[in-house]
Amino acid sequence: MDLFEKLRILTDAAKFDVACTSSGVEKTAAPGGIGSAASCGICHTFAADGRCVSLLKVLLTNSCVYDCKYCVNRRSNDTPRAVFTPRELAELTIQFYRRNYIEGLFLSSGVYRNPDYTCEQMIEVLRTLREEYRFSGYIHAKAIPGADPRLIDRLGCLADRMSINIELPSRESLRLLAPDKSRQSIFAPMGQIRDRIQDNSTELVRYRGAPRFAPAGQSTQMIVGATPDTDYQILKLTEGLYRKYSLKRVFFSAYIPMASHELLPAAGTKPPLLREHRLYQADWLLRYYQFSAGELLDEEHQTFNPFVDPKCNWALNHMELFPVEVNRAAYETLLRVPGIGVTGAKRILRARRQSRLDFVGLKRLGVVLKRAQYFVTCDGKRLEGLKITQDSALRALMSDRELELYQGSRRLFQAPEQLSLFGDRNPTQEDLQKCLTGQI
Repeated sequence: MDLFEKLRILTDAAKFDVACTSSGVEKTAAPGGIGSAASCGICHTFAADGRCVSLLKVLLTNSCVYDCKYCVNRRSNDTPRAVFTPRELAELTIQFYRRNYIEGLFLSSGVYRNPDYTCEQMIEVLRTLREEYRFSGYIHAKAIPGADPRLIDRLGCLADRMSINIELPSRESLRLLAPDKSRQSIFAPMGQIRDRIQDNSTELVRYRGAPRFAPAGQSTQMIVGATPDTDYQILKLTEGLYRKYSLKRVFFSAYIPMASHELLPAAGTKPPLLREHRLYQADWLLRYYQFSAGELLDEEHQTFNPFVDPKCNWALNHMELFPVEVNRAAYETLLRVPGIGVTGAKRILRARRQSRLDFVGLKRLGVVLKRAQYFVTCDGKRLEGLKITQDSALRALMSDRELELYQGSRRLFQAPEQLSLFGDRNPTQEDLQKCLTGQI
């Protein structure tokens, strides 16, 4: 098989791995070296200076000894197989870089022969790039579950970011669909990488020439929709991963039916892209808006609302906390107002030190008044002429796409009496669901 055919097969096989993000590391080449890494985006995104920055996203091999039922590269699947030698892949990366096609490498692999052998081959690719070609560009490497800890350590010393894919959210799902893997084989190296990163931060303070270990941290990926696991279970696991393993990102991948199995969605089932989107929105709230998983979902409500985003849904279910006075509210309170983001909340804090804010001022600060107007007051006053009804608020909180879905899934709103958002009675989750499904 020629090199081009290998490249075609192994880049196509890598497309299902979405755990790829901005590098999070700033690095320039030493004298005589080539390449650099910028902390702004990678993989077909745009950097802060307008450059399109991309990675060669590829597998070392799609031959795998595991038989994970959801995976297109499982050993029982009849698909073309290919294997790069470490030298081939290193030279390919350098040639692409010199032609300005890429600025870094995203390297993953099927488990070829066994985890240790696969990890050794990946290490050799990175060693060739770093030591022989003196390549200082960004490299994201997938750690192989089950590999020897010493190999994981060596891989982390050569890569900028590492990741280990959890894939399935629960132990039971993993047992049924990926019997060759275990939770321990995934979480043990994840904990090792966390500890090694923490130790390395101390080493770098003490010793100027200490080697850096995965300076951009680690991430993981979970498949959404392949198993019965609920949004609440996935979000709780996500929150636990951030706290316990100090992950930079948790990625969610909507399952695309590629295999026929009684435990998996039937072929032709549409990927749950909206569900994936809601999980990313909730993940953002966990990382930047100081929400907890238990606030967004609970045992009684384990699925995200399809019509409004998690923050808006939370606000509608906690109307007793609103409206808030923008000229006095704390930063943490402002973050929870629909239409006010992290940047907007910081701007409000700065601006109100100089003068009292009104609705015109909020709009100038970048606040989305279409949403925020239902949840804030300025000097104790609401926006003049605002009519506060359940239906008008719901429509204001929806994006154009969400509104289209909403209108297509229910009858026209014909209720003779509309619930007041700020009246004597606060709408409950049941009220919201009835409204969205056209029962009221």
